[in-house]
Amino acid sequence: MTSYLYRMPSGIAGDVTRASISTIETQVLNSAAAFSAYGLFGKISSGKFVPVGASDVAASVYGILVRPFPTAGGSGSDPLGTSTPATSGLANVLRRGYINVTVNAGTAAVGGTVYVRVANASTGKPIGGIEAVSDTTNTIAVPGASFMSAADASGNAEIGFNI
Repeated sequence: MTSYLYRMPSGIAGDVTRASISTIETQVLNSAAAFSAYGLFGKISSGKFVPVGASDVAASVYGILVRPFPTAGGSGSDPLGTSTPATSGLANVLRRGYINVTVNAGTAAVGGTVYVRVANASTGKPIGGIEAVSDTTNTIAVPGASFMSAADASGNAEIGFNI
């Protein structure tokens, strides 16, 4: 049994939070350019959905990789099935709506600008990952995206995208 003394968790990265007002489409993944986690921004390259990367500009951002439910897993150290996404096949992509993401840097605030890391990945800061602070050369601001909440104790927050 768990008790929440101050605030319930925001959610799990990649979970759509308001499905009835979201636009989600299916795209093909590219095994040569795999996502490291759910809830990361991606682009379309050669007809496939891949993480954003070096030299990409804000106009390159196509959507956010959605965590399917239920997912594979669900046992051992990953009881919620939040493991690494598949590297090939089909995936759900949020084009418009609200989604939980992990904030990898900065302090998320309601209405704050959402940045995506496009270069120099490091531990805890994957390419395509969401940040609440600009790092000028390694992140770009995502037009049409803003934080809808502060991050919870695990670093998860809700963002609105293309609303």
